[in-house]
Amino acid sequence: MLTQLPLYQQAILTLAAMILFTSFALLAQQRVLSMIHVFAWQGLLVAATTALVAYDSGAHHLYFSAALTLALKVLLIPWLLHRLVHRLGIHRQPHAVAHPAVVLMVAAALVIFAYYVTLPIHQLAHSITRNTIAISMAVVLLGMLMLITRNKAVSQVIGFMSLENGLFFAAVAATHGMPMVVELGVAFDVLVAAVIFGVFFFHIRDSIDSLDVGRLNRLAEREE
Repeated sequence: MLTQLPLYQQAILTLAAMILFTSFALLAQQRVLSMIHVFAWQGLLVAATTALVAYDSGAHHLYFSAALTLALKVLLIPWLLHRLVHRLGIHRQPHAVAHPAVVLMVAAALVIFAYYVTLPIHQLAHSITRNTIAISMAVVLLGMLMLITRNKAVSQVIGFMSLENGLFFAAVAATHGMPMVVELGVAFDVLVAAVIFGVFFFHIRDSIDSLDVGRLNRLAEREE
């Protein structure tokens, strides 16, 4: 029972559930600006989880990781995406996914699958570790699902960033963080990826006058 767990573990599981909810919210959004806002909230929840783990475990380097997550995934990257969307003039374009009900049903099935895969861990880990690993795996799978079901480049980038949030959450909640050098490297890679994706968006629009990656596939088929 959740109420029988220590307060710290209850807070971790609550934040994990909210992070999973934001992954479902990303799949359900029909506007790119709404996706960016939900992604920022997801980053805030990951940052809060990191700070909570740092407080309980005494791993003070995780405070820096929480601050870095807050700066990058809550402030800087959403601001960059927001600015790119307005400069590209796509903030009013619909980004709805085809058959949203089916996509959400598949997402629910992926969550069940994540818990099923992590069942053998119950003999080697505590309940909170098992649940956080299952939820982080579900967030990763839902990020992959967003990459598959969305045909807009910006939406796919947000799905990729959400997938990375799931991996980072697993590292923090289940193992109390990665070495500082690894965390700095991951943060730098994410920032560089955001900048490269921005340049990529402009090149796609200049080439085919659209950010629909489906047109790129059709163009490649015609060239063949």
